[in-house]
Amino acid sequence: MTATATRYLYLVRHGEALPDESELSATGRRQAALLGRRLAQRPISVVHHGPLPRAAQTADLIGEHLDGAALRVSEAAGDYIPYFPRREELPPDSADRLLRFLAQATAEDRERGPELADRALARFTGPVAGDRERHELVVTHNFLIGWLVRHATDAPKWRWLGLNHGNAALTVIRYAPGRPSSLLVYNDMRHLPAELCWSGFPAELRL
Repeated sequence: MTATATRYLYLVRHGEALPDESELSATGRRQAALLGRRLAQRPISVVHHGPLPRAAQTADLIGEHLDGAALRVSEAAGDYIPYFPRREELPPDSADRLLRFLAQATAEDRERGPELADRALARFTGPVAGDRERHELVVTHNFLIGWLVRHATDAPKWRWLGLNHGNAALTVIRYAPGRPSSLLVYNDMRHLPAELCWSGFPAELRL
């Protein structure tokens, strides 16, 4: 029987981007650098990141603080819709709103997204082969973080919807052999000053 060891999966949403999403804003670069400093002492061996500029640039800035971590671009860490629920799966009071949102997706999105989501689960989740624990960072987008969190907590597949992640916030999932996956940290922004944090509240109610 093949030995397995614990995987610690660090999930990060890219830093704030410019309105056209062509690259990180000045705020996004600050966010990424501060997160890199926070992670500098963690034994992260590899940084996977999506192919879009805002994810790649965030990974580069974090990677400057990680000693020897390899940077690897991954389509599975990209920006896509991971699952398209049927109406009967959704809560009746929010089904119309959610389905209107998902209706914006193209036919290619509907085919490609779930395929990439399955690849992400196969590549990034579960214990790792061998007898040494592994620490991996994935710099990605809001939807994939929601998808991986709902998977780790055994929530219904549609429940990636509504799990919102701040820019350069940190989530950590532990996959230990013989144990349920554990959500250790979620949407943590303690490395960011208040002006760089997204709270999800309107500006006048900011926490």
